Amino acid sequence: MEGDSAILKSGLTEIMGDDLIQWRFWIKNTLIAEISKRANSMTVYDDLFDGRFRDRLKLDNQTGSLIIINTTTEHAGVYKVLINHLSKNFILTVHDGLNSVSVKEGDSVTLNSDLKMKDNDQMLWAFLNETNLIAEINKHTKRTTVYDDVLDGRFRDRLKLNKQTGFLTITQTPELKILDIMYY
Repeated sequence: MEGDSAILKSGLTEIMGDDLIQWRFWIKNTLIAEISKRANSMTVYDDLFDGRFRDRLKLDNQTGSLIIINTTTEHAGVYKVLINHLSKNFILTVHDGLNSVSVKEGDSVTLNSDLKMKDNDQMLWAFLNETNLIAEINKHTKRTTVYDDVLDGRFRDRLKLNKQTGFLTITQTPELKILDIMYY
């Protein structure tokens, strides 16, 4: 939720003598934070991307975990931690609350994101939680995708995603509560 803090855990319990930990943000694989135990340095690069990370990035000096405070939807995306040449990806979702729409089973509904997308933005539509992705617009890669075969095919041939507006239309809605669909 916007305004919350997010902790992306490195997986380490303690940084060792020669560890190099780098945190990268998915847009241009940009380095946003780094810990070098050998150089005894810890740096956050929080003035990137029009200052979206300014005064929001912190590093845990014991574990190397990344903390993002007071998140907004601009902070959503893929993060990567590189620890001595091993990497792990995280998907951070930030939403401004669930929106609800009433619709009868079998009717069509168009869900409006109310978001203005910029050149490098990504919009994700998910069912119930962020693990059940049903649609995605990635302006950076110029890709628009609907995942209508997930959840036992309940959305098969029912999803239409407008790549200009980000609106998601569900035709012949299956039995579900639209409240359970979120975007971020």
